[in-house]
Amino acid sequence: SVSSSDIDKLANLELRLKSLIFGQDPAIEGLVAAIKMNRVGLGRDRKPVGSFLFAGPTGVGKTEVAKQLSEHLGNRLIRFDMSEYMEKHAVARLIGAPPGYVGFEEGGLLTEAVSQSPYCVLLLDEIEKAHPDLLNVLLQVMDNGTLTDPHGKTTDFSHATIIMTTNAGARDAAKGSIGINPGDPALISDEAIKRHFSPEFLNRLDQVVHFSPLNNVICERVLDKFLLELGEQLKQKNVLIEVGDDAKAWLMEKGFDPIYGARPLARVINEHIKKPLSEEILFGKIKEGGQVKVERKGDELKLSYKKLKADTQKKLLPQRS
Repeated sequence: SVSSSDIDKLANLELRLKSLIFGQDPAIEGLVAAIKMNRVGLGRDRKPVGSFLFAGPTGVGKTEVAKQLSEHLGNRLIRFDMSEYMEKHAVARLIGAPPGYVGFEEGGLLTEAVSQSPYCVLLLDEIEKAHPDLLNVLLQVMDNGTLTDPHGKTTDFSHATIIMTTNAGARDAAKGSIGINPGDPALISDEAIKRHFSPEFLNRLDQVVHFSPLNNVICERVLDKFLLELGEQLKQKNVLIEVGDDAKAWLMEKGFDPIYGARPLARVINEHIKKPLSEEILFGKIKEGGQVKVERKGDELKLSYKKLKADTQKKLLPQRS
C-alpha cells in the first residue's frame, strides 16, 4: 500500500519538477506516470521502482531531474559517472572484486551504497560509456531487482529508482531540430539508441525518456531561475542585486547555445557576475552588505555598488526569535 505522505509527494511530483526544470514537460510527464504506476503495484513484480533511460543533449536537465526527484521523494541520490567505468577491471569497483583479486575484502561501491540506502535514486550518468560487462550486470538488476556480489551477499534494488542518462543520438537529433537532416529528434535519437544498446537492455527499461534541446525562450526562463537563485544566496550576505533587461540580453547573447544547453549560461554568470561579486564581498565595497546593479555598457557588463538604506538592511538581517 502507498502511505498518505507518499500520496502527497506523488500528487505534487509532476508540478514540482515542471516548476524547476523548463522545457521538458513531455519527459517529466512520462517519468512521473511510470513512477505512479510502479508505486501502486501495477509495474513489474520484484523489480526496481523504475528503470529509465534519459536521452537527450547535454545541459538540458537530465541530471537535474534525477536530483530534484530524489529531493522531492526524500530518497538519497547515489550517482556514478560511467566515464570512470569504461575498462573491464573498473567494473569490479562497483560490484566487488572476485576472490583472489585486489579489493575483494572491501565490497563494491554500488552494492554497498544501495545496501546502506535502499530507498534511493540511482543515477548512472553517460551510460553509453560503461563497459559492456556493467550493462550485463544492470540486466540482472533490472530483471530481478537484486544483485549478488562475489561474497555471496545479495543487495535488494526493489526500492531504488534507476536513472541512466545518455547523449547517444543527441548530436544527430540536434541537427534535425535546426534543419540539417530534418526529422523528429526523438525518432532520430531512438535510432541511435537502438544502434548503441542491445535489445535485451532496452526491453528491460520502463521507459526511454526523451529530453528536448533548449530553445531561446526556455533558456530565458533558465536565466531568470539562475538569477533568482543568486539573489537568494546574496540575501544571506546582506546584499541585494538588480540585473537590468539589457544585462540579461547580454548574458543570453554570450551564454545561449542550443547544442550545449544551460551550462554555458551558468559559466557566463559565474565569470561575469559571481567572480567579481565574490571579490567585493570578501575584500571590497559590499563587505558589510549593499546593493549591486548589473548593467550593460557597450559589449561588457558593469557592476556598480552602493550601501543599503538602514530600513532595507534591517529587513535583510535574520530575525531573532
